[in-house]
Amino acid sequence: MLEEARKLLQSYFGYETFRTGQEQAITQVFEGHNSICVMPTGGGKSMCYQIPALVMEGTTIVISPLISLMKDQVDALLAAGIPAAYINSSLGFDEVRETLYDVQRGAVKLLYIAPERLDSEMFLNELQGVHVPLIAVDEAHCISQWGHDFRPSYRLISRMAGLFPNNPTVLALTATATPQVREDICRILDIEEQHTVMTGFERANLTFSVVQGQDRERFVKEYVKKNDKEAGIIYAATRKTVDSVYDMLIKKGVKAAKYHAGMPDAERKAGQEQFLNDEVNVMVATNAFGMGINKSNIRYVIHYQLPKNMESYYQEAGRAGRDGLPSECIVLYASQDVQTQRFLIDQAQDPSRIPGELVKLQAMVDYCHTENCLQQFIIHYFGDLQAEPCGHCGSCNDERESQDVTKDVQMVLSCVVRMGQKFGKMMTAQVLTGSRNKKILDFGFDKLSTYGILKHQSAKEVSNLIEFMISQELLAVEQGAYPTIYVPDGGRDVLLGKRKVMRKGAVVTKRISENDPLFEELRKIRKELADEGGVPPFVIFSDKTLQDMCARRPQTAEEFLEVNGVGANKLEKYGEAFLEVIRSFKETAK
Repeated sequence: MLEEARKLLQSYFGYETFRTGQEQAITQVFEGHNSICVMPTGGGKSMCYQIPALVMEGTTIVISPLISLMKDQVDALLAAGIPAAYINSSLGFDEVRETLYDVQRGAVKLLYIAPERLDSEMFLNELQGVHVPLIAVDEAHCISQWGHDFRPSYRLISRMAGLFPNNPTVLALTATATPQVREDICRILDIEEQHTVMTGFERANLTFSVVQGQDRERFVKEYVKKNDKEAGIIYAATRKTVDSVYDMLIKKGVKAAKYHAGMPDAERKAGQEQFLNDEVNVMVATNAFGMGINKSNIRYVIHYQLPKNMESYYQEAGRAGRDGLPSECIVLYASQDVQTQRFLIDQAQDPSRIPGELVKLQAMVDYCHTENCLQQFIIHYFGDLQAEPCGHCGSCNDERESQDVTKDVQMVLSCVVRMGQKFGKMMTAQVLTGSRNKKILDFGFDKLSTYGILKHQSAKEVSNLIEFMISQELLAVEQGAYPTIYVPDGGRDVLLGKRKVMRKGAVVTKRISENDPLFEELRKIRKELADEGGVPPFVIFSDKTLQDMCARRPQTAEEFLEVNGVGANKLEKYGEAFLEVIRSFKETAK
């Protein structure tokens, strides 16, 4: 069976060998062991059930909570010549009936279903009599109440497995599960500990960084401009911020779309399609977007505001670089984001989950403040304490020079004390820069000795300095309806001259990849073929495959088949179109 699996990997997907962990997971499926497979996003989890589905008789059922991912996966399978289908709330009654008819007559190898379907006795009755060798549980952390996206419907998976007399094998898959969540998954799905496949949580092609105390809007404008040919996602915590960032980018002439729950369904869907089809380069969204996006050529993910926990962050950041090419994941941190997330957590429907969510939020705040390796911090969080520093994240590679800002910090601290430690960040910045704001004059703050002592800076620059001081615990925030700042012990030491404060220069935005003229030509033909076929461009070929074409410059069908990610089916469908571009480019380049 394993030998046949290797042949199918090459003929359908164009890969010579399995990735780490895939062969072990597939072998356990063939041996009939219920298993859990923990691989990072982009690690190739889907191959662990797609290949067995092709080898084994019958229809493999894949349970996934992500409607958009189902569509992407089915599109990609159909493009590779594999009969697949999905059933979820996006289909009408007649479409569901038609799909079930195809399943019942054995015409579908992989059927993707939403977990909510398990609540329907009628739906489960329709599946009786279908030969199901394997049930794949994608995003398996949803089964655990300790997971970051608990779905009660997932608890019904065991009941569904009992419907089939042949007792199908269960394969649970996740990218983000802490030890506690993994234990929960195994208990509920009857998986023995020795049938755990873990390939580690490291994403070696991703560069993680945290930017603190800088003008977020300016950073994003510069970053997007420098990487205008690359696809990226900008996540924000609130709908209002999504709208604001989107409007700012549109005004700058950037091809962008937005996505949040406050938009009409049709508008959301249209934006998502534009992004998938490379018609816009930037998606600005709340975390409602992207968990099911299979787009492989996303080169950067920027979190404009602090994410709510490490699990969400690693999944969202993991949208970048699914094709294995170098990509960036950046958090733009500001202290007020903590309050935003606390507010969102307090709105949670289940009050019993709030204390646990606040603990997770604190871990996210700690990540933003650590000076140690960021990738190592993430991996340790998920229980792998053996991880070494990555050597290429924002902390490991931080070569910015530090400047002594002790004097400016003392001025800010002195002003906060003189204002009675009862006011917010913006009011303090206005006093320091000499604003003639009516409120400041009413309070008599223009009479303070610290009034206007930083007038050579803008209020925004001083506000950023205050953000930096909060992140270094030189100032603290008193939470309430109107958060105020005060001087804690760390700040007093600076004020009394007992310690110096060094601040690193601003993070400079950079270009992710260099332009390659042939790569751009291949992108164009890929887009044309995708439009003709009504599928997203990455379904035709990934950026990694296009880069391999640039490196190899194949001239014949045999040489084209050697390109990473080219299988026999895709050679037949698209080979000549791409070969023609490569040959004509070669002629032009002479």
